Amino acid sequence: MFYKKIYNSPLGKIYLIFDEEFLLGLYFENQKYFGEVIKGEEVEDFNLKKLEIINKNVETTEKWLDIYFSGEEPKFMPCIKLIGTEFRRDVWKTLLEIPYGETITYKTISEKLIEMGKYKKMSAQGVGGAVGHNPISIIVPCHRVIGVDGSLKGYAGGIAKKKKLLQNEGFKFKK
Repeated sequence: MFYKKIYNSPLGKIYLIFDEEFLLGLYFENQKYFGEVIKGEEVEDFNLKKLEIINKNVETTEKWLDIYFSGEEPKFMPCIKLIGTEFRRDVWKTLLEIPYGETITYKTISEKLIEMGKYKKMSAQGVGGAVGHNPISIIVPCHRVIGVDGSLKGYAGGIAKKKKLLQNEGFKFKK
């Protein structure tokens, strides 16, 4: 069983998807690949009286988002579970290493994954596909990934939201 809760952010509705223990998804309304990790599964609206563990994780996730959207860096992490292929999970774990207010390129991520020794070669496009399918946007900061030329490449939530998320973190765009 999965549970959903709507969080009203300054950028619009965000759907939070939980199981009994973890945050599994964080999607902007109408986001590309919306709800990919729960396709075909039963999802019910979150009810505060359901389960104590879920209550705690919902509160932690909402607090994280409140702090984030206030322009501050949250110093804690909700309990998340990344569901996807091993390659995608490796990419998403690399995203978690990107410091608040900073960016990294798709190419640099591919180089980091090769340095791990697990992959012999990797394309920036392959990394881009994994980044685009990140099920826990914002918290797993796929918005911090940019093109090698410094441009804002695709974002499943839309380029305008990607730009606003980076601005929220104090990122300065080159003119």
